[in-house]
Amino acid sequence: MLNAFKRCYSTAPASQLIKTKTLSNGTRLIVDETPSYFSAIGMYVDAGSRYESRYGLTGCSHIMDKMGFKSTESFTNSEMLKRLNHLGGNFMCSSSRETMIYQASVFNNDTETMFKLLSETVSKPKLAQEELDDVLNNTSYELNEIWLQSDLILPELFQQVAYNNTNLGNPLLCPADQLGNITREKLLKYRQLFYNPERLVVSMNGVQLQQAEELAEKYLGDFKSTSTEQIIKDKAVYTGGEYSLPSPDLAYLGQEFHHIYVGFQGVSILDPDVYKLAVLQMLIGGGGSFSAGGPGKGMYSRAYTRILNQYGFIESCKSFIHNYTDDGLFGISLSCIPQANKVMGELIGYEFSLLMDHNVGNGGLSEKEVARAKNQLKSSLIMNLESKMVQLEDSGRQLQIFGKREDIKEMCRKIDEVTREQLIELSRRVLTGSQPTVLIQGDRDSFGDIKGALAKYGIGVGATKQEPAKKKGWW
Repeated sequence: MLNAFKRCYSTAPASQLIKTKTLSNGTRLIVDETPSYFSAIGMYVDAGSRYESRYGLTGCSHIMDKMGFKSTESFTNSEMLKRLNHLGGNFMCSSSRETMIYQASVFNNDTETMFKLLSETVSKPKLAQEELDDVLNNTSYELNEIWLQSDLILPELFQQVAYNNTNLGNPLLCPADQLGNITREKLLKYRQLFYNPERLVVSMNGVQLQQAEELAEKYLGDFKSTSTEQIIKDKAVYTGGEYSLPSPDLAYLGQEFHHIYVGFQGVSILDPDVYKLAVLQMLIGGGGSFSAGGPGKGMYSRAYTRILNQYGFIESCKSFIHNYTDDGLFGISLSCIPQANKVMGELIGYEFSLLMDHNVGNGGLSEKEVARAKNQLKSSLIMNLESKMVQLEDSGRQLQIFGKREDIKEMCRKIDEVTREQLIELSRRVLTGSQPTVLIQGDRDSFGDIKGALAKYGIGVGATKQEPAKKKGWW
């Protein structure tokens, strides 16, 4: 009976099951041979919205995402969808600022069929005009819906403000006023520039390297570069800045909340301090005013113990980091009732200042919370990598960025090496090394001078910490 399951067992170390190969046309292949009941396939194109403005292609990444898995040279749109649904329907396409992602998973017997569909989508799409028209109409509706949801649109606007609407600040979502400028010719130009074999990484899980190589050569071997133009990757330039917008009209009679995002230039994914900043973000944590609790929810993070559990006027508090190949962002977002707008700047400045304080008695970082954050970060990494699809993307993106895959044990080792003193020093570097980026949704005037409030606590370039006036509380 065990023979029936022996493909699902392996005695080889995990690191020995990760193999890479470069195909004859320049496409890079990374394979995790760990046996499994199903296979996962991912294709990652070095493209994205950060490149768009230089080439006059604003919004094309978003629309290319929507045009995924439609008609190709071999399949009509209906044939493509019929085959995908027959295979289980577990497929997706998404765009980001630095990559286009195509992924799917199937039972092992269907690996070749799914690989063919994915490779057709990536290398041989028709980009039919009628399909483009449908996508543009649907996208217009989706954009209207997204703009009504603060948790979806505000992080995107924050990114644009931080980089002054250029490079990493290019809009990830196609602006509504640009939909009319998206043409089939622009999409073809986008493909010609970026969809080339040397910019493609193929990641596969649950198959042997030989099988993966054979499939890649069979279905991607004729994938050739169609452009001789050298792609220019402009360096990201963080500027900081401020932007405010009114609250959306509520579609229901409920409590209105105003929102504020405050952030700074972080570190790139290639920076040695990336693990330290990840620990710091985990230490601050985040969540909403209601939580059922339970293990792993970060109930002992600073967002809960120092903010959400202390101030009933705050609905949510979340820290965030974004890491790119040449820069990054670090910050915090809060949602509060409108009457509390006036204290948000000082509250954020005060809590940020404590990250730079060596005195635990004053609220500075303690060894206990640093150890907890490190353990939680390691736990989160390991738990996420239990998902085949997360593991698939992790392998593909690492090969695309680093040229190799870093083992989870090495990641955990780097996390373990992070110290309290390093976090304090990194906090000082990040929180005083750049001008803040501030995004507000709600009554701007009632929030007051956010930059000035931060400066009082020594936050921002050239800011000098002042002794705050004695007060009993924020409220």
